[in-house]
Amino acid sequence: MKSKFIEVDRETPYLLPPSLQDWLPEKHLARFVVEIVEQLDLRSLKATYAGRGSQPYNPEMLVALLFYGYATGVFSSRKLERSTYDSVAFRFIAANSHPDHDTIATFRRRFLPQLNKLFAQILLIAHQMEVLKLGNVSLDGSKIKANASKHKALSYEHACKLEEQIKAEVGELLKKAEAADHADIPDGMNIPEELERREKRLSAIAAAKVEIKKRAAERHAREQAAYEKKVAERAKKEQATGKKAKGKEPKPPKSGPTAKDQVNLTDEESRIMPTSGGGFEQTYNAQAGVDTASKLIVSAHVTQNPNDKQELTPTLENLAALPEKLGKATDLVADSGYFSETNVTACEENGITPYIAVDRQSHNVPLMERFAEPPPLPEDADSVARMKHRLKTPSGKAIYAQRKVTSEPVFGIIKAVMGFRSFLLRGFEAVKGEWNLVCMAYNIKRLHVLAG
Repeated sequence: MKSKFIEVDRETPYLLPPSLQDWLPEKHLARFVVEIVEQLDLRSLKATYAGRGSQPYNPEMLVALLFYGYATGVFSSRKLERSTYDSVAFRFIAANSHPDHDTIATFRRRFLPQLNKLFAQILLIAHQMEVLKLGNVSLDGSKIKANASKHKALSYEHACKLEEQIKAEVGELLKKAEAADHADIPDGMNIPEELERREKRLSAIAAAKVEIKKRAAERHAREQAAYEKKVAERAKKEQATGKKAKGKEPKPPKSGPTAKDQVNLTDEESRIMPTSGGGFEQTYNAQAGVDTASKLIVSAHVTQNPNDKQELTPTLENLAALPEKLGKATDLVADSGYFSETNVTACEENGITPYIAVDRQSHNVPLMERFAEPPPLPEDADSVARMKHRLKTPSGKAIYAQRKVTSEPVFGIIKAVMGFRSFLLRGFEAVKGEWNLVCMAYNIKRLHVLAG
């Protein structure tokens, strides 16, 4: 029997429903984004408009447009503008208007600091929905590419060589320009243009060298402080014991930049960092503290440090700054990259029980070993010993195991589902604001699931 197919008719004119409310399903994410934004306090954004010139777009609509764009993998201002024509969901959010990409880009760049303040407001809405009550927080970080190529990084050694080469070329060009006979000038060479190009390169190299020297000075100050601390501790120990301390004496750090110190010419505030897949990339280190019950991000920040050890303290500060209505974090779970005695002590001082892995844990632990109780804890145990003992108990292992199903999947959703693998903006302050924007978009997306 011959099959009958639904007819494909692209010629008959059809009209969309006359009401925007009829364009989308009742529980569509775009509707939910609009509902959330309507509950946010945007008075600080609206108050900055002067009230002169052409009538501006309502900040509520532009904020909703950014949230929905980041939640669905549409990040660039040009794609956002195009989506207000192509996508029914974006048409709904924009109320059938079409802000151009310059308006969207300017709004995002101008109001990033104010948008950061909405982070806590969204968490308060989650609390009102009875899906968020702070308790166990899982902390993790991930390297996210900067809007700059690692091939645009310039080392101090290469900068000095390049500077010397270009200066020699400038001297040669000036000689040719001053010569009465221009017969030796190759066809097509424009000496003023060549000189201008090299002056720009010399200026960029000089700025890069200044930045490298600045970073080297900051590093030397840190290393000098650590050196002086070690020397003082060594001297104190020798004075207490009356004997010369064992081991090598600490060496003072060398000042000035090394040959391999480098800066990126596209985004000088980004850093070359090792990545989990191997190799190096021009990145920032994005951090997220996730509530293990709701899987909502409750702390977010970006750092230029490739190592995570220094990122626990900023997370504790972020958690302490959250509104009291959200409750108080009781436990903090993190992998071995965050372990240090200072971090363990900082957690306890903030009334938070730390579950930080001391080293990398092996897979496929024998069954009876998983449920075995550790030996009793000595009465004089310090904070690190208490945490090590806690992690060996069945209850401690269960709490630590939550890390694999909370913070790690959150980064997976942000990178694989939302498609955010590279920052769009450049500069440390702009990147911090964009990461907060990503985390807020994730939280709204997660709230939509929880509300469903």
